[in-house]
Amino acid sequence: MSFDCSEHGKYKVLHLTGEVDLSNSAEVRKCLLNIIEKNYPVIVDFSQLKYIDSSGMATLVEGLNLAKNKKLSLTICGATGAPLQVLELTRLNQVFTMIETLEELSA
Repeated sequence: MSFDCSEHGKYKVLHLTGEVDLSNSAEVRKCLLNIIEKNYPVIVDFSQLKYIDSSGMATLVEGLNLAKNKKLSLTICGATGAPLQVLELTRLNQVFTMIETLEELSA
Protein backbone atom coordinates (compact mmCIF):
# COMPACT_ATOMS: atom_id res chain seq x y z
CA MET A 1 0.00 0.00 0.00
CA SER A 2 1.10 3.51 -0.70
CA PHE A 3 -0.56 6.87 -0.50
CA ASP A 4 0.22 10.44 -1.32
CA CYS A 5 -1.50 13.77 -1.24
CA SER A 6 -2.08 16.36 -3.96
CA GLU A 7 -4.27 19.39 -4.50
CA HIS A 8 -7.28 19.85 -6.74
CA GLY A 9 -8.54 23.40 -6.44
CA LYS A 10 -9.61 23.96 -2.83
CA TYR A 11 -9.46 20.20 -2.10
CA LYS A 12 -6.67 18.01 -0.78
CA VAL A 13 -6.70 14.66 -2.56
CA LEU A 14 -5.54 11.57 -0.68
CA HIS A 15 -4.55 8.98 -3.31
CA LEU A 16 -4.68 5.39 -2.03
CA THR A 17 -2.88 2.64 -3.95
CA GLY A 18 -2.97 -1.12 -3.39
CA GLU A 19 -4.59 -2.35 -0.19
CA VAL A 20 -5.70 -0.63 3.01
CA ASP A 21 -5.97 -3.10 5.88
CA LEU A 22 -5.22 -3.46 9.58
CA SER A 23 -1.46 -3.41 8.95
CA ASN A 24 -1.48 0.09 7.45
CA SER A 25 -4.81 1.79 8.21
CA ALA A 26 -3.23 3.70 11.12
CA GLU A 27 -0.92 5.47 8.63
CA VAL A 28 -3.86 6.37 6.40
CA ARG A 29 -5.82 7.57 9.47
CA LYS A 30 -2.99 9.86 10.56
CA CYS A 31 -2.70 11.42 7.10
CA LEU A 32 -6.47 11.79 6.59
CA LEU A 33 -7.11 13.35 9.99
CA ASN A 34 -4.13 15.68 9.53
CA ILE A 35 -5.64 17.01 6.29
CA ILE A 36 -9.00 17.61 7.97
CA GLU A 37 -7.43 19.20 11.06
CA LYS A 38 -5.82 21.75 8.71
CA ASN A 39 -9.36 22.65 7.54
CA TYR A 40 -9.18 21.29 4.00
CA PRO A 41 -12.09 19.54 2.31
CA VAL A 42 -10.74 16.16 1.26
CA ILE A 43 -11.21 13.76 -1.62
CA VAL A 44 -10.12 10.17 -1.05
CA ASP A 45 -9.06 8.76 -4.41
CA PHE A 46 -9.94 5.06 -4.66
CA SER A 47 -9.08 4.77 -8.37
CA GLN A 48 -5.89 2.73 -7.68
CA LEU A 49 -7.21 0.98 -4.55
CA LYS A 50 -7.59 -2.79 -4.90
CA TYR A 51 -8.83 -3.69 -1.39
CA ILE A 52 -10.02 -2.04 1.82
CA ASP A 53 -11.02 -3.85 5.02
CA SER A 54 -13.14 -2.82 8.00
CA SER A 55 -10.26 -0.96 9.67
CA GLY A 56 -9.85 1.15 6.54
CA MET A 57 -13.58 1.80 6.39
CA ALA A 58 -13.57 2.79 10.08
CA THR A 59 -10.80 5.28 9.29
CA LEU A 60 -12.94 6.83 6.56
CA VAL A 61 -16.00 7.03 8.82
CA GLU A 62 -13.92 8.70 11.53
CA GLY A 63 -12.61 11.16 8.95
CA LEU A 64 -16.14 11.86 7.71
CA ASN A 65 -17.38 12.57 11.24
CA LEU A 66 -14.47 14.94 11.92
CA ALA A 67 -15.01 16.67 8.57
CA LYS A 68 -18.71 17.14 9.28
CA ASN A 69 -17.93 18.59 12.72
CA LYS A 70 -15.62 21.09 11.03
CA LYS A 71 -18.21 21.78 8.27
CA LEU A 72 -15.90 20.27 5.64
CA SER A 73 -16.56 17.68 2.97
CA LEU A 74 -15.07 14.23 2.54
CA THR A 75 -15.70 12.74 -0.89
CA ILE A 76 -14.74 9.34 -2.28
CA CYS A 77 -13.59 9.34 -5.90
CA GLY A 78 -13.15 6.50 -8.37
CA ALA A 79 -14.34 3.54 -6.28
CA THR A 80 -14.60 0.34 -8.35
CA GLY A 81 -14.24 -3.40 -7.85
CA ALA A 82 -13.81 -4.79 -4.34
CA PRO A 83 -13.61 -1.38 -2.57
CA LEU A 84 -16.89 -0.33 -4.18
CA GLN A 85 -18.46 -3.65 -3.15
CA VAL A 86 -17.42 -3.04 0.47
CA LEU A 87 -19.00 0.42 0.35
CA GLU A 88 -22.19 -1.02 -1.11
CA LEU A 89 -22.41 -4.00 1.28
CA THR A 90 -22.01 -1.72 4.29
CA ARG A 91 -24.31 0.87 2.69
CA LEU A 92 -21.61 3.47 3.22
CA ASN A 93 -22.04 4.42 -0.44
CA GLN A 94 -25.23 6.12 0.81
CA VAL A 95 -23.34 7.94 3.58
CA PHE A 96 -20.34 9.26 1.65
CA THR A 97 -20.52 11.63 -1.28
CA MET A 98 -19.17 9.57 -4.16
CA ILE A 99 -17.94 10.72 -7.56
CA GLU A 100 -16.36 8.86 -10.46
CA THR A 101 -13.69 11.41 -11.43
CA LEU A 102 -12.10 14.55 -10.03
CA GLU A 103 -13.45 16.46 -13.01
CA GLU A 104 -16.93 16.14 -11.51
CA LEU A 105 -15.95 18.73 -8.91
CA SER A 106 -15.43 22.31 -9.83
CA ALA A 107 -11.93 23.30 -8.81
